[in-house]
Amino acid sequence: MPLVIYTLLRIALVGAALGVLYLVGLRGWLLPVVAVVVALAVSYLTLGRPRDAATQWMAGRAEQRAARRAAAPKIDADAAHEDAQVDEKLRAD
Repeated sequence: MPLVIYTLLRIALVGAALGVLYLVGLRGWLLPVVAVVVALAVSYLTLGRPRDAATQWMAGRAEQRAARRAAAPKIDADAAHEDAQVDEKLRAD
């Protein structure tokens, strides 16, 4: 959930930058480019806590996936036996 909040805050900053720059008089293709750069700088300066929370959340998810992968059986005995039979039949043909 922290990732969603951080993403929404970043999108809101881009929107705010677009609005302010438009009111200032910036138009054309340069408007979205400058708005994204301004929003990037502002988000770096102001969104430290939400960014850290999103980072911790993503790291926790990665650890959960790694633990789930490590705990899952790699190949069960039935599948290994079945694969060996198929391989043997393919070699015979």
